[in-house]
Parts: sequence; structure tokens; C-alpha cells
Amino acid sequence: MPNAKVYVAGHKGMVGSAILRRLAARNGIELLTRSHAELDLTDQSAVRAFMEAERPDAVILAAAKVGGIHANASYPAEFIYQNLMIQNNVIHQAYAAGVGRLLFLGSSCIYPRAVPQPMREDALLTGVLEPTNEPYAIAKIAGIKMCESYNRQYGVDYRSVMPTNLFGPGDSFHAQNSHVMPALLRRFHEAARAGTTEVVVWGSGTPRREFLYVDDMAEAALFVMDLPREVYEANTEPMLSHINVGTGEDMSIAELAQAVARVTGFAGRIVYDKSKPDGTPRKLMDVSRLADMGWTAQTPFEDALQSTYRWYLRNEGAWRA
Repeated sequence: MPNAKVYVAGHKGMVGSAILRRLAARNGIELLTRSHAELDLTDQSAVRAFMEAERPDAVILAAAKVGGIHANASYPAEFIYQNLMIQNNVIHQAYAAGVGRLLFLGSSCIYPRAVPQPMREDALLTGVLEPTNEPYAIAKIAGIKMCESYNRQYGVDYRSVMPTNLFGPGDSFHAQNSHVMPALLRRFHEAARAGTTEVVVWGSGTPRREFLYVDDMAEAALFVMDLPREVYEANTEPMLSHINVGTGEDMSIAELAQAVARVTGFAGRIVYDKSKPDGTPRKLMDVSRLADMGWTAQTPFEDALQSTYRWYLRNEGAWRA
């Protein structure tokens, strides 16, 4: 994207901020950002006015309402409403303002609960979704289909990437609403500091999850954004155009808990509360499509976990409430 004006929606979030850092290091990029206080993306008229005034060359849509299994179960209406509104407003108003290029960031939650593993892109809409995050997943599926539909009808170049479970600097470590990785990092850290002899982990510990460092995700997003249109279209289909982003490797929640215990110095006992939901039994991405185009994740898991923990320690005060 040489000599381009790029709007990054959600630039203060974990993924958006990582993408912003990489774009800022490029020559010839004019970055365009707005905080939530400056621009409410669920407000159609505000988004329309912003797009008409700024007319960016490209948009990266990293803004979303996100959260872990507890947050999804507690606020399903907010998850479907806010994400649909953000997507509808940003994608449509970008088109209306003449924006030819857009990248939409989705989630591996789009795939059915009982899909064969690893999950291929063509598994989309082949089965029933995981009930614990169905509203969020439906919103993200709608975002993919909106991009594809605008490409077909209007000839724009709107692309979609579906990351696996992300973690890293800038993540949310909220006591109730964070994802599994930051939730465990905070819980084990506080237990180690307090000298607690036991940490309780939700579920059986058997579900398997794939984890991708956010800096790798940022690199992958820009790699896909930079692909020549003919290369992107040659590796996708008009109504199956999203691309999986992950490591292609997974681990059990029990293995994750043990890794977090090592990093935080917790030496006590790990107990699994089987009365709490496990969620989807396994979520592993098939990342062969992206690998065939030339990108694979580079950051070793242990290095990424250490980096994330160091960031948490520097910012711990913000999460004590």
C-alpha cells in the first residue's frame, strides 16, 4: 500500500494497535485513526460523515466487541448488535465514500462446533455453531458475506482474514470477561504473588486450542492486504474468500495452564472445575491456504507467552479493578 491513506478502525485494541505499529514503520503511509470517544462506529451518520470527510484509500476493520466464554454468555445481545452495527457502518460507508480496498478481521468462531479438524475455509456454514458464542459468530459470518457481496456487486476489493485465538501486548486482562489466555495469566500471577496453593481452571482441561501471537497476526493481516488482487482471487472463491490465520498447531487447556504456571512461577496445584463449560472440543485452523501464498507464523509460543507476561506486569495496575 505505497503512498496510501489508511484508516485503522479499532486502533487501540490489541490487534489494531499491532497493525498500526507496523504501518507506522512503512514509508508513504498516512495513518488515520479515531478513538471511540471521537467516533462511535455503531452510529451510522457519524461513520458516514467521517468517511465522506476523510476518504481513505484503504480501511482495516479491526474494531469489534470481543470477550471470552463468560462475556459471550453474559452479553449475547451486545455481541451480535454491536458487531453487526460496526461492520455494516464501516463496510457500507467505506464503499459509499469510494474506498476500493478493505480488510475485515473475523474469528475462528465462524466455524461449526462439530467441524472436522483442522478447520478448512470451506467448512463455513456446514453445521451448527458453538452455542456459547453463536451471536458473535453470526456477526462475523455476516461481515465476511458483506465483503464478498460488495465485491460481486460493486467490484471493490474487500478481503477477510479469520484469526485463531490471539494473545499478546494490549490484550484485555479483565477479571471476568477476558479470553482464556489472559484470564489464566492474571489468575496464575495473582496466585503466585499471594502464595496460593491452588488455582481453579474452568472446564475439564481437555479442549484443544490454537494460539497466535498478535504481532504475527498483524504481519499476516498486512501480508494479505498487500497481495496483488489477482493472487488473492486466484487462491479464493467469490463467495468463499476468507483466509484462515493461525499456527496450524494446538494444545490442550491443561497444557496451556501448565505453561502459564511456569511463566508466572506458580508452583501449586491446578484444579479443573468440570461444572463450568468447555466450549468447542477443538479449534485448530487449516492454514495451508495462507502458507501456499507465502506466509507462516514465526514467533515461538514460549517467547510470545513470556513477552505477553512482561507486558502484563508493566500494565498490571490497569486490571486490578
